[in-house]
Amino acid sequence: MNPKQVFLSVLIFGVAGLLIFMYLQVGMEERRHTEWRPVKTLHPAPRIMTAGRLQEHTTNQNSKAHIPENLKKKNLLHSVIPTRVVTKTSHSQGDARVVTWISGLPRNGSTGMHQGTKAFLKKSGEMNWPLDTHPLNKSLVKDSKWKKTDETLEKRRFFLQEFCKKYGAGNHPQSHLLHMVSRIYVEDKHKVLYCEVPKAGCSNWKRILMVLNGLASSAYNISHDAVHYGKHLKTLDSFDLRGIHMRLNTYTKAVFVRDPMERLVSAFRDKFEHPNSYYHPVFGKAIIKKYRPNACAEASNNGSGVKFREFVHYLLDSHRPVGMDIHWEKVSRLCSPCLINYDFVGKFETLEEDTNYFLQLIGAPRELKFPNFKDRHSSDERTSAQVVRQYLKDLSGTERQLIYDFYYLDYLMFNYTTPHL
Repeated sequence: MNPKQVFLSVLIFGVAGLLIFMYLQVGMEERRHTEWRPVKTLHPAPRIMTAGRLQEHTTNQNSKAHIPENLKKKNLLHSVIPTRVVTKTSHSQGDARVVTWISGLPRNGSTGMHQGTKAFLKKSGEMNWPLDTHPLNKSLVKDSKWKKTDETLEKRRFFLQEFCKKYGAGNHPQSHLLHMVSRIYVEDKHKVLYCEVPKAGCSNWKRILMVLNGLASSAYNISHDAVHYGKHLKTLDSFDLRGIHMRLNTYTKAVFVRDPMERLVSAFRDKFEHPNSYYHPVFGKAIIKKYRPNACAEASNNGSGVKFREFVHYLLDSHRPVGMDIHWEKVSRLCSPCLINYDFVGKFETLEEDTNYFLQLIGAPRELKFPNFKDRHSSDERTSAQVVRQYLKDLSGTERQLIYDFYYLDYLMFNYTTPHL
């Protein structure tokens, strides 16, 4: 081969190599712009709150909201408080789903994402978090008897806001927006948003919403199945992003909470001490199989007869045989109270009084009152502090302490007194 042929061969290969390189560069650039990556603003890095820093914050003399002495805690088993004020200390199935939401998407093995979903996530990340809070319109309240109730409710709201400021709720939601608002019920006529907390009066609250919506004339004529399975009420995640944002910023947002230990015992009594076609085979069988050595065949097959101590072992297990459930999930996870600034923080302990005052605030019909009856198992004694003590006495001091640790954020942000452990 003469020098001329060698030169032409080198030139051809060089040009070909350059074209291939340019083609690959273009492909990589297109992939970089079209491939979905989690929006950074949806999951900021968590702030670490050590026991020492928590003690320092709760004793800060310049704070406007005083954290009571009986809520201070020296021995924090779980000292990580992320920006959404949700601990990530367990590796249970239920908690694993939360970690997936924090990452931005359910991990279903797919590498791509629908363009509409990408746009939705991007827009939700651009929303201003936490949402603004607005003073309640009290012009419709004419009776002076509500003055003391109003003062109590304002203190609760202020306490929660100060708690969220101190412990860094963050500026953006870490979980998917649709999941975060999935437990919030919407009543458009009176512009009400209600976050459902099971075992804190939610059944009768849904009856109230159905009457306000014009779906029933009386809260006393609505059955349990119609309340929970009738699909009569809309949840906030059923609206588009604009509808969600508008309602969050303009409607009156309410949440009702309960002493965490009472709520836990109430859930156990309701789901495991009475026949139940869902909780016994799904939760009961798994709990008995893991936490009851030498269980009899009947209990293993139908999941009935779960003992409270077995239930507590399941709750505290970092490798639960079955995931979490909304009836004993923390309110800090159910309702995102440090991202959604609730205008009204009611408590189960004053449920009837708080709700009737709320109905005055929103201009509900005067004849509508909270239906203070037990939704199910009406012959059973209500779960009170005295009833709770009967269940706790079968647990060790360590087990009782671990339950408190599990619900520690709920105790702290809603200013509940530390139980006698």
